[in-house]
Amino acid sequence: MAKLSDEAGEALKIENQFLSGVVANIEEAKGRHLRGSIWQTVEQDDSDALRAVMASRRMYDRKLLKQLPQNRRVRVNGYDRKLFFWKKQTGSVIASVISRFEDLFDDAGESKPITLNELTEHVRDIAGDTKVRSVVGVCSTRGFTDEARQARLEYPNIDLVLVEPSKGGGWRVTADDGVPEFVRGMFDPEDVDQKLNRVKEEVGRRGTDLLTGGLAADRIAEDVGLPVEFVNRALDRIAKADPELRVSKSKAGRLLYRGAAVVTTEKSSMSFVDRIKEMFSKEGDEVSKINMLSERRAALAQRRNRLYEEIAQLEEKEADLLKQGRENKSPVVRRRVVAQIAQLRKDIGRQNTTANMLNQQINIISTDVHNLTLIQQGEAASLPDTHELTENAVRAEEMLETLKGDADLVSSLETGVGEVLTSQEEVDILAELDAVEQTESAAPEKAKRQASSAGAADDVLFDPPVANPPIPNPPIPNPTGPKSGQRDQADPEAS
Repeated sequence: MAKLSDEAGEALKIENQFLSGVVANIEEAKGRHLRGSIWQTVEQDDSDALRAVMASRRMYDRKLLKQLPQNRRVRVNGYDRKLFFWKKQTGSVIASVISRFEDLFDDAGESKPITLNELTEHVRDIAGDTKVRSVVGVCSTRGFTDEARQARLEYPNIDLVLVEPSKGGGWRVTADDGVPEFVRGMFDPEDVDQKLNRVKEEVGRRGTDLLTGGLAADRIAEDVGLPVEFVNRALDRIAKADPELRVSKSKAGRLLYRGAAVVTTEKSSMSFVDRIKEMFSKEGDEVSKINMLSERRAALAQRRNRLYEEIAQLEEKEADLLKQGRENKSPVVRRRVVAQIAQLRKDIGRQNTTANMLNQQINIISTDVHNLTLIQQGEAASLPDTHELTENAVRAEEMLETLKGDADLVSSLETGVGEVLTSQEEVDILAELDAVEQTESAAPEKAKRQASSAGAADDVLFDPPVANPPIPNPPIPNPTGPKSGQRDQADPEAS
């Protein structure tokens, strides 16, 4: 059984985004760009055809329908009331999505854009024969072929607009030259805030280019797929929000670059005469110098980048000529190719020399900008001089010594107050309490010692008898006999 392809979920997301954005634009255009006082909205889809395609692949789960685009379309009809019971149609707006259902499954292979024949058949089915002016917007989830975009489909009373998702984000809107501008905008589901956010994201992604150069409006417009006029307005907003960014306006277009850092310091104590002197002084105006040099560096960087692109094109042309010379064996053709290659290499060398010169100029300007930025940041810091640093250090040391003396005095006062508040009677009571505590603690120790001694005696009473008791040593007699006035302690009858 087949499964859903990886592109099915993306196609459903595109369908929802297109219809939700276009329906909101139609609501805003009612009564302003679209004529009518009564409005009728009709919603349709091709869910029956989708179920048939799923049945052919033996897929009968109805829950899968919510995961697939169904070629939904919204038709809004406008009317003017002529009489109480009669109204006249003034126009019609149709927003439709076209997806090839076979491409939504993994067994279909690689999906392809909608062709001219498929587009013609789809418009004929959804619009039909209209007797009033109608505007039809068709969105393809997989895009259109170049043939479908360039074709001028002439339907009676129908203005056709083709919409497809862009690779760089957003939407690509294609219409004939005769289609009004508000119609193109009505079928663009992306609002102004979303477009502005895309420009901001592109500027943020290429933020490193602002460090050594700038961003040209025409290059950003090409990358994000938006008109240059809108990108110009977006760059003005971005520069207004960021005080360090500047916009340079010239014949070549707008150029966004990073200027001097804005330091929010105000010399309120400066007198009027000093302000006049600073205005006419050529020294110390680092901010204007940094801005001027940054703008010049950005312009040089843009010129260098264009030179690199031209050099790359010349190198590609040289490679093509070398390939032609190898493949062609005619001497005449080879001499012509060799002459062209020699000229191309000379041109490439000249362009490289110019690019190297621009790199050196950019390096010199960057060094000067760096030095001026250091000067600006150093002056903005307003650091104290040596005399102020020494004076403040001495004052801090004196304050610490005073604080230490006050702390010692408070500690001694607290001790003295404690001694004064304690009377002699309270001291005697405290000593009495300490003596009672010592007596109570000594009683358990004495009882413990008595218990241990009693246990020792019991141990002696109940010791087993010794098998061979030791024989006591006999007394040693005195050979000389007892002295006068002394008794023989060994003789018991001497007394």
